[in-house]
Amino acid sequence: MSKIAFTVGGLAIYWYGILVAAGFLVGLWTASRRAPQAGLSPATVADLGPWLVVGALVGARLWYVLSYWEEDFASRPLWHIFNFRAGGLVFYGGLVGATLAAILFARARQAPLAPLGDVLAPSIALGHAFGRVGCLINGCCHGTPTTLPWAVRYADNPQVGDAGVHPTQAYEALLLLGLSAALAAQFRRRQFPGQTFALYLVAYAVIRFVVEFWRGDYGTTRVAGLKPGQAFSVFVLAAGIFLYARWRPRPSAPTPDRE
Repeated sequence: MSKIAFTVGGLAIYWYGILVAAGFLVGLWTASRRAPQAGLSPATVADLGPWLVVGALVGARLWYVLSYWEEDFASRPLWHIFNFRAGGLVFYGGLVGATLAAILFARARQAPLAPLGDVLAPSIALGHAFGRVGCLINGCCHGTPTTLPWAVRYADNPQVGDAGVHPTQAYEALLLLGLSAALAAQFRRRQFPGQTFALYLVAYAVIRFVVEFWRGDYGTTRVAGLKPGQAFSVFVLAAGIFLYARWRPRPSAPTPDRE
């Protein structure tokens, strides 16, 4: 399948960009539908949308540029940094950027941060699944070589050549769809504000850590013996556990009997 969906006046429009944009729109729409169940108005989520888009794109691109500076940017004109259309976004960078944007929005609008996170959590997983399908078409985030029947090939990628590789993008997309459904169900019976978002962080960190075993686009780069995505997954897992413990209500002390 071609990376290019269509052209407009000689400008190529890539499937990757279309699917990332679709992920944002679907995510914001589903979150706005969920908002009233957390005591928030759909308008609040709509107003948050541009903040999330800017924060996620800046964070994801900055993370990618810093990670692949020598390979992709050092020998090219600086404007190439802003060429989003052909891919080059790192999800964890986007998650950090979007989280910071949401914190700033909550403070500026005096909106409750934990319920906002709960409303967004299932939609983040859903929108991310769209992005991973874009990665599958684009050829980024590919897996290690395999002879399995469902291996994919990217003949124009010199890193893999003619070898079949694990479609790790598809693995993650399917797991993200399952995670989104599970979080949406959990949201309806959450026990305290922030629980769904904290569970999202924990669950996605585990998913990403496991899928990374089949990722093949990092070369020999390792962080404390782990692939970069696995190393940051440990941090995200710890953050999820911390937030769960922080937001979980403390059991009230029993009142002593009085005579």
